[in-house]
Amino acid sequence: MKILPVIMSGGSGTRLWPLSTPEQPKQFHALATQHTMIQETALRLSGSEFLKPVVICGKSHEALAVAQLDAIGLTPQAVVLEPFARNTAAVAAVAALIGAEIDPEAFVLMVPADHMISKPEEFRAAILRAAPIAKDHIVTFGITPTAPETGFGYIQRGEALTDGVYGIRRFLEKPNLETAQSYLADGGYDWNAGIFLFSPAVMLEELEAHEPDVLLATREAFSGAQTAGNTRMLEPESFARCPSISVDYAVMERTQRAATAPCDIGWADVGGFSELWRLGAKDGGGNHAQGSAILIDAHNCLVRADGPPVAIIGLDDIMVVSTPSGIVVAPISRAQDVKLAAEAARKLQSI
Repeated sequence: MKILPVIMSGGSGTRLWPLSTPEQPKQFHALATQHTMIQETALRLSGSEFLKPVVICGKSHEALAVAQLDAIGLTPQAVVLEPFARNTAAVAAVAALIGAEIDPEAFVLMVPADHMISKPEEFRAAILRAAPIAKDHIVTFGITPTAPETGFGYIQRGEALTDGVYGIRRFLEKPNLETAQSYLADGGYDWNAGIFLFSPAVMLEELEAHEPDVLLATREAFSGAQTAGNTRMLEPESFARCPSISVDYAVMERTQRAATAPCDIGWADVGGFSELWRLGAKDGGGNHAQGSAILIDAHNCLVRADGPPVAIIGLDDIMVVSTPSGIVVAPISRAQDVKLAAEAARKLQSI
C-alpha cells in the first residue's frame, strides 16, 4: 500500500499579519519549530509508506514551496499551479486526477500545508487504520476535541465501520459555546480538520455524481495545463468555469461513502497569534517571545521581533509583532481582528 501526500498550499494567513503576507503566507514560516509549516507537513508524511509529495499552490508561491521542500530532501514529484483560488472541491478534483496519473492504486492523502501536528506517529497510525476503509470511502480525520471550541466545524460520528473508523451522521457548522459544550459532553463529535484520504477513483466518481461541473472544469484545466518539468499550470479559461465550493459541501455532505477516523494527534490550526501564544514555549511570566524582545514586568505577552529590539514594560496579555512588512500591537484577546489590520494595510499599499 502506498500513499501519495498532496499538500494544499493556499491561503494568505491574514490573521497572522505582518508575519504572514500574501507574498510569504504562514505555511512558509517556522512558527513553532525549526522547520517551516510546509516542511513539517512533508516530513511527517515521508517514509516507506509514502510517495514523494505533490504540491498544489498558486504561481506566486511555486519557488518558495519547491525551495523549502528541496532544503529537506523532499523535492515534490509534481507541482500543480492554480491560476486563481477555486476552493477545496477543485483541489480534491486535481488531487484525484494527478493521483490517478501517478499511481491509481495509491491512496491520496490531501492535507493543508499550515497545520501543526505534535504527535506525527499517532497521525501515521490513524492513516494506516483508515486505509482499508479508504478503498471505497472518502475518509476525513476528526480531531478529538480538547475544549468546547467555537472556531471549528464538527463531525458527528455514525456507525462503526471498523476499529477506529466510523460512518458520518452529519457535518456541523461552527457552534456557539453552549452547543460546543454539549458536543463534548456527548463524546461522539470531533473537530473537522479538513484532511482527507481517498482512492482517486472514488473521489472522481463522487464528484461526477454530486458536483459534475467541478469535475468537468478541473479535468479540462488539468488536461490543458502548460507543463514545464514537473510543474503544471492549470489552463485558466477552463479553471475559471469551476464553481468555488468546498469539498465538504460538494461531496462529503452528500455522498453515502463518507467516513471519519477520530484521532488525537496534537493537532492545531494556527489561525492567529493567540494560538501561537498558547502553543509556544513561555518564560516564568507566561510570555512567549522570539527575536530581540525585552520584557520588563510583563506577563502573558507574545512578542515576535524581526528587526530592531522590541520592549514591553508593565503590560499584560499584549501581543507585539514587528517585521519589515509592518507592526501590530493589540491585546491577545483581539488576535482575530488582526485580519482587519491586514486588509487595511493592503489598501494603504494600493494607494
